[in-house]
Amino acid sequence: MPLLLAALIFSSVALGQALFASAPAHAADSAVMIMYHRFGEDKYPSTNTSLAQIEDHIAELASGRYAVLPMKKIIEDLAAGRALPERAVGIGIDDGFVSVFAEAWPRFKKAGLPFTLFTATDYHHQPIRGYMTWAQIRELAQDPLVDFGHHSASHPHMADGGAEAARAEIEKAFKVWEEKIGRRPALFAYPFGEASLETIEAVKSAGFIAAFGQHSGAIGREIMHNPIERFYLPRFAFNEQWGEAKRFRQVVNTVPLPINDPTPADPLITKPNPPAFGFTLARPVPGIERIVCHSSHEGPGRIERLGDARVEVRFANPFPKGRTRINCTLPAGEGRWHWFGRQFYVRG
Repeated sequence: MPLLLAALIFSSVALGQALFASAPAHAADSAVMIMYHRFGEDKYPSTNTSLAQIEDHIAELASGRYAVLPMKKIIEDLAAGRALPERAVGIGIDDGFVSVFAEAWPRFKKAGLPFTLFTATDYHHQPIRGYMTWAQIRELAQDPLVDFGHHSASHPHMADGGAEAARAEIEKAFKVWEEKIGRRPALFAYPFGEASLETIEAVKSAGFIAAFGQHSGAIGREIMHNPIERFYLPRFAFNEQWGEAKRFRQVVNTVPLPINDPTPADPLITKPNPPAFGFTLARPVPGIERIVCHSSHEGPGRIERLGDARVEVRFANPFPKGRTRINCTLPAGEGRWHWFGRQFYVRG
C-alpha cells in the first residue's frame, strides 16, 4: 500500500474514532480473511512478515476475543446463512515458501490456529530455492489444522489471458493436487490478486466454492450472494511495512459495508478509464455521509450520493497500468470500521 494512501486512510480512521460512537456492527454475519506470504525472510520485505510481527498477530488472535476458523468453513457458513461467532477470522498463506513450513506452521500449530495454504503447483516439482518440497507439503497435509487452496499451476498474470488459459491452469493444477494430496482444493486465490470477468467465470465453472483476491475488506452475507463477488473476495495482506500490531488489531476488527451492485463488475479496466466506481447499500448505514474512498494512484475520490442507497466515487485520473486498489472506510462504532475494497487491473 503506497504511503500516501495509507496516511490518508489512517487519518480518516483517527478522525472517525473521535467523531463516532454508533451502534455495534453485525459482526456475527461477517468475517475477516487475512493473508501472508513469507515469515522471517528479511531479504523480501514487501512479502515478508517478521517473526516478531507474526508472534504479535498470533498472540492477538489467541487472546480469546476472536474465533479463528478454517477459511472453507467460514465460506460455507456465510453461504448457508449460518451465524458466525463474533470476530470470525480466517488465515490464508500464499505461494508455499519454505518459511511457512519452518516458521509459520509450528507457531500456528502451537496456538491451535487453522490456516489455508494457496500454492502454485509448478513451484514444487523440482527443488527451487525458497519453496517447499512436495514431501513437506504432504507433511502439512497430515495436520488437521491445515487446508490447501488452489493458486494456479504456474502463477501467471491471469487477467492477461482469457478463459481458455485460465481453465488450462486450473485443470493442470487439479491433476497435481489429486496425485500428490489425493483431493481437489475447494478455494481459489488469484495470483497477484489479479482477475477479470473471464477468469472469474472460469474459476466459478471449475467447481470452487469461492475465490479470493488481494484487496482489503471484510466479507458479509450480501457479497457472498453476489455471483461475481463471491469469486473475488477480499483478504487483508500483511508484510513488514503493514504488519505492526496496531494495524493488525484494526484489520481483524473490521466489518463489511452491506453492499449490492458494485461497479464496474469487471476488475479488468479497459474503457472508460477511470471507471465509474460505486455501489448500492443493501440497508441503511448510520453515518454513511462520512464515508471516505481512496485509490492507490490518486488518493481520495469525490463522493456522489444518488438517492438514499447509491454511492458513486469519481476519480480524476486514469488508472495506471498494473494494479490499482480502492478502499472505502466508515466508522462502525465501538472502535470498529466498515471496510470495502476492490482491486482493478489495467493490462500493460
